[in-house]
Amino acid sequence: MRSTLHTLVVAGLCSTGLLMSAQALAFDAEEAQALAKKEGCLKCHALDKKKEAKSLIEISKSLKGKPNAEAKLLHHLTSAEMVKFEDGKEEEHKVLKTKDKDAIKNLTDWILSLAK
Repeated sequence: MRSTLHTLVVAGLCSTGLLMSAQALAFDAEEAQALAKKEGCLKCHALDKKKEAKSLIEISKSLKGKPNAEAKLLHHLTSAEMVKFEDGKEEEHKVLKTKDKDAIKNLTDWILSLAK
């Protein structure tokens, strides 16, 4: 009896942990796309093809597996660093206007998830 109870408790804790992990990794793709559109990201970046700048999928692939991927993307979206285009022109990358940390996290999680 004690072994069965122990097994049930451990199984319950594992299930809770998996559920919490899934929630922590969850993002709202529609909300992220809406923010990307509102912030003007989609003027230069398309989801799956190159426009004036790399596609969001290409960006995601370039960051995939890097331990600092989220921090690097966040810095790019919030720091107005200089970006260089193929034609040689340089300009400051637009900074996200929103200060909603959850919305920004949702956007970065979505972009990073695009690499297949």
